[in-house]
Amino acid sequence: MKFKALNKNKTYRIILSGGGTGGHIYPAIAIANGLKSRFPDAEFLFVGAKDRMEMEKVPQAGYNIEGLWISGIQRKLTLKNLMFPIKLLSSLLKSRKIVNTFKPDVAIGTGGFASGPLLKTAISKGVPSLIQEQNSYPGITNKLLSKKVDKICVAYEGLENFFPKHKIVLTGNPIRKDLLDVEHKHIVGKDAFSLIHSKHTLLVLGGSLGARRINELIEEKLDFFKSQNIQVLWQCGKLYYDRYKQYNDLDFVQVHPFISTMDMAYAAADVIISRAGAISVSELCVVGKPVLFIPSPNVAEDHQTKNAMAIAEKNAAILIREQDIEEEFEGQFLNLMDSKERREELAKNIRKLAFVNATKDIVDEVEKLLQKK
Repeated sequence: MKFKALNKNKTYRIILSGGGTGGHIYPAIAIANGLKSRFPDAEFLFVGAKDRMEMEKVPQAGYNIEGLWISGIQRKLTLKNLMFPIKLLSSLLKSRKIVNTFKPDVAIGTGGFASGPLLKTAISKGVPSLIQEQNSYPGITNKLLSKKVDKICVAYEGLENFFPKHKIVLTGNPIRKDLLDVEHKHIVGKDAFSLIHSKHTLLVLGGSLGARRINELIEEKLDFFKSQNIQVLWQCGKLYYDRYKQYNDLDFVQVHPFISTMDMAYAAADVIISRAGAISVSELCVVGKPVLFIPSPNVAEDHQTKNAMAIAEKNAAILIREQDIEEEFEGQFLNLMDSKERREELAKNIRKLAFVNATKDIVDEVEKLLQKK
């Protein structure tokens, strides 16, 4: 099927929605940045959930955002659940006002509560639509939207079990452009955090909100890291910063609630401890550093463990389950730090699994939707 050529200078109007966690927000920002590079005159509007982190992170990335009064459904009967129908109606009404005013040429959803009302409204108005699913096990919002959207970009094979097969395109997860070249930023990365160049740097990532068990592990092992002459760059998450900020007094530890310059953090790292959320895994494949995954067991279908196993089975990372931390961590960590060859092997193998063109491929799919208009 042939499409008409697009006028790259036309002012396309693009609306994006996704949030709640960094796993939904950063893919949306990466897609917007890719579209902005291709269509410099395009206008962008994000729609998120009020009081969630997208209301801060999206403006920091240079984009306007509108907030909806929306939240998820709790698994048990709570006052929040009783409020859900009212919040949903409020969000649908505001979404209709936003779509009528902004008049988007295309609508893009990356998951999260707010993308449901916004995408549903845009679709009802005939706006071409695309969703991007980061995980091997989709969230409820994208499952519901998949029946009506035009295209579904995914990062894992086998999602025809959840989505209409003819709409699926395997693209990988969109990665922030500044992560594509961290290999050559090792020195400047360590300088950015005032780290000592002669010491190995351990980067600890528990996700944007933090990971309780990983944080407890790092606290327990600080003396161990000191004995190994390792400096620790520790993103503990906003929820845990007050508890762990005291360790900034140690000369070999830096505790951060959140790291905004992740390209510099990845570049500075010699070894990384991380959860295994979809975006983290995709970023770490692109970054190509030795990784020790400690997946969260508290997610739907245990998909973080599945994500980590898919990498570990290819000899591209080390997997330690939370219940095995006490028995396995020190031995696995010491074996890794004692072998430069092992670190290089893991780095080489994980890099082979990267979807380095994911953002471009998703932007290509958005362009096809614009061509159909």
